[in-house]
Amino acid sequence: MLIAAAVCPCPPLLVPEVAAGAASELDGLRAECSEVIHALAAARPERLIVVGPADRAGRGPHAQGTAGTFRGFGVEVEVRLAAPVAGESGREGAADGGSSRSLPTSLAVGAWLLEHAGWDPAVPVEGLGVGEPLAAERCIQVGRELAGRAERVALLVMGDGTACRTLKAPGYLDERAAAFDAEVARALAAADTGALAALDEELAYELKAAGRAPLQVLAGAGEGARLKGELRYDEAPYGVGYFVASWSS
Repeated sequence: MLIAAAVCPCPPLLVPEVAAGAASELDGLRAECSEVIHALAAARPERLIVVGPADRAGRGPHAQGTAGTFRGFGVEVEVRLAAPVAGESGREGAADGGSSRSLPTSLAVGAWLLEHAGWDPAVPVEGLGVGEPLAAERCIQVGRELAGRAERVALLVMGDGTACRTLKAPGYLDERAAAFDAEVARALAAADTGALAALDEELAYELKAAGRAPLQVLAGAGEGARLKGELRYDEAPYGVGYFVASWSS
């Protein structure tokens, strides 16, 4: 059953080494991400699942301890997905680099956030890369399955809003983007799973909203959980919608 969730954006710029001289511009966003991860820890989950968008190579499950890298962004920064305590049975392989797959960027950012928020590696963590084309119905089904993994499941949902909020945005300016992001923000603030489930897949694709599928996974996981939502951040500093939200009982 889902007992808590956090939503964070996943731009590589959250990693200060990637942002370089502009790192301070996102200090407030990093701080909010840390706060919602601390709230996840306070809920005392039996399992944390980090969900984020992924390309074909990164789709599917990723074990605790799986490595990720930001070398593609010009920096020698590596992370591991909540690396387990040394010698913990059943997880040493991933921690020692036994997994041949690397974390997709969204989960690598999630791993960085967990590390810098001081996540306890003794709490089991797994990752799930979700493909952008995944249909809403399937996303919701996946979310239901994740919520059934344990009696106390928490989700860290990584995903951005639209990338069309300004003229300098990656997708240029689209007048529809602000309304789309406003609806996402409203749904996150209200923990409204129905509204997240109803997000328009085609419109999300046109507006380059990379977080659509992970958010609809959250919608499925949160069905019937009766969680309360808190929206802590809703801005578009680079023309891309970034949200930070916390769901708890």
